[in-house]
Amino acid sequence: MKILIAGGTGFLGENLEKYFTEKGNQVSILTRRPKRENEIYWNARTLGDWKTSLEGADVLINLTGKSVDCRYTEKNKQEIYSSRIDSTKVLQEAVDQCLNPPKIWLNASSATIYVHSERHLNTEEDGIIGDDFSMNICKSWENRFFTINNEKVRKVALRTSIVLGNNGGAFPKLRMITKLGLGGKQGRGNQMVSWIHIDDFCKAVDWIIQHENITGAINVTAPTPLFNTIMMEKLRKKLKIPFGLNAPVWQLEIASIFLKTETELLLKSRNVYPESLIKSGFKFSYPTFDDTLRNLLKS
Repeated sequence: MKILIAGGTGFLGENLEKYFTEKGNQVSILTRRPKRENEIYWNARTLGDWKTSLEGADVLINLTGKSVDCRYTEKNKQEIYSSRIDSTKVLQEAVDQCLNPPKIWLNASSATIYVHSERHLNTEEDGIIGDDFSMNICKSWENRFFTINNEKVRKVALRTSIVLGNNGGAFPKLRMITKLGLGGKQGRGNQMVSWIHIDDFCKAVDWIIQHENITGAINVTAPTPLFNTIMMEKLRKKLKIPFGLNAPVWQLEIASIFLKTETELLLKSRNVYPESLIKSGFKFSYPTFDDTLRNLLKS
């Protein structure tokens, strides 16, 4: 297969590139800073020579977007919004000009689209979508993506939860703070954490590509979300760390200012279930948090 990944130089893109390349596929990357032979320049806003790379591609994966791991200043909020909307919009323009457009276009989205929920399990069919900055970003992102329908191009929005791996993302930070004795609960600890192992994320993307009946918005999360307090307890136990200081909300609010991030990333309860993937027959290699810890901490 010929696969094009827009915004493919981050944690998810690097792992997808490795996964598909090892399976014998040809993978190209759209990036603002091309360094390697398979990387192509684009600015994620305007059409350019890069659009020819879409011609005859089997798969387009768009992961472009400013990280939400920042302070929500007006400037950053605008960049979070525009980086997602502009890249999706210009990719649509490029796809529309293709004689042979990609057969499937997977666009990043987020499980954050669902409301803070400690009890209600959000599936694609029964998920409750709310109204705040983060949720509205996701709604606008998906609306832009699904606005234009092309019969030749199957579209899937990836509502991804926290992706856990050793070479990037949240897990190295969680491991580090736990080893430092700071691995207690965050806030009240009763917020649900939806997550997925990086290998299962890559497998799920591949599964969606191979199964033509999967379309629309899809939850890409492990099937067993768990409470923050239990997640941290399991991590401490696996790392053989006897204690972990709790971080109350007021402390997190202060720390987030110095760390230039937002407490929402830790305190929002993401209670999400991958109903569509499960119903399609997808099997997780790491369906539980214990399975994931065993794999990531085996070395």
